[in-house]
Amino acid sequence: MAVVERLRMPSLGGATEWLNSEPLGPAQLQGNVALFNFWTLTCINWLRTEPYIRAWSQAYRDDGLVVIGVHTPEFSFEHDIDRVRQATKERAIDYPVALDNDYAVWNAFANNYWPALYFVDREGIIRDHHFGEGRYEQSERVIQGLLGFERELASVEGVGVEAEADWDDLRTPETYLGYARGERFASEDGAADDEPRAYELPDRLRLNHWGLAGEWTIGREKAALEQAGGSIAFRFHARDAHLVLSPGAAGTIPFRVRLDGEAPGRSHGVDVDEDGNGVLEEGRLYQLVREQDAVRERTLEITFLEPGAEGYAFTFG
Repeated sequence: MAVVERLRMPSLGGATEWLNSEPLGPAQLQGNVALFNFWTLTCINWLRTEPYIRAWSQAYRDDGLVVIGVHTPEFSFEHDIDRVRQATKERAIDYPVALDNDYAVWNAFANNYWPALYFVDREGIIRDHHFGEGRYEQSERVIQGLLGFERELASVEGVGVEAEADWDDLRTPETYLGYARGERFASEDGAADDEPRAYELPDRLRLNHWGLAGEWTIGREKAALEQAGGSIAFRFHARDAHLVLSPGAAGTIPFRVRLDGEAPGRSHGVDVDEDGNGVLEEGRLYQLVREQDAVRERTLEITFLEPGAEGYAFTFG
C-alpha cells in the first residue's frame, strides 16, 4: 500500500451541517482510521457501492474505523437537507455524514468524483484513494492494513437499486438531459435552450439516443414538463434503466412506463409496477426497468400524467 504523496487529511470545517454526529475534524479523528466516502443521493454508482461502505462501517467500527460520508450535491435539488436526511435513513446509513453544500470539503480534498473513497491512517495521513465502483476486496484489505490486522472479508450483497450492474451487457452510457451536458438528443429541430417548445419523438430512435414529446423547457441541468401528457423516450441496451427525476414544485405526479410500446411486466424496475405505473413524489433516482429476460436493445418511454416533472439524467446498469 503506497502513501498518496503523504497528504494530510484536510479540515472539515467547511461542512454546512452534520448528520448522525457532532462536527468532526482531524483532532476528533486522531488515533482512528478514517474512510471518507464522497457521494450524492442520485448517483447510481454511489448507490451500488453503498452496501460495501455500510458493511465496512459495521464490521470495523469497534476496531477503530470511522466512516464519514461527505454529501456533495450534483443537482440543485440535492442541496435540500431534509432530502439528504431522508436518503441516509432509506439507505440505513448510521455513520457520520458531512453535508457539503458549498463544495468546501470537496475542494479541500481536491476531489472530482462521485463516489470517491479516501483512506486515512491513525496519524491523519491519506494513505490511499479509489474513484468509482469496484476494487472492493482491495479497499477492504487497505482498511485492515491500516487497522493492523487481516481477517475474513465482510459479506456483502446489494439488492434492488444497490445490486451490482450487469457489466457484460451494459452498452449505454449515462446521459444528461440538460443542455450543459446533454448529448444524443433526437427530437426534430434539436433543443431550444431555456424556452418552452413542443417536441415530437422521431419515428425511430437509434441506440443510445433520446427524445421528448409534448411541451418541455430544456434548461441547463434538466428538462421540465410544461403540460400534462409529455414523454421522454430512450433507446438503450442494459439490464437496468434509471432516471433522476424531481417533481419540482408540483408535488405528486403519476407516470407510466412502456417498453417497446408495452407494459414492462416482470421487467419493471423497483419504482414501477408490472403495468408500468409509478409515482414521482420526491427528487431522487428512479429505477424504471430491470430486465428479467435476455438483455437486448429496448425503447423505454415514460409519460407523465401531470405537468411539472423534471428529468435530469439517465443511468444504466
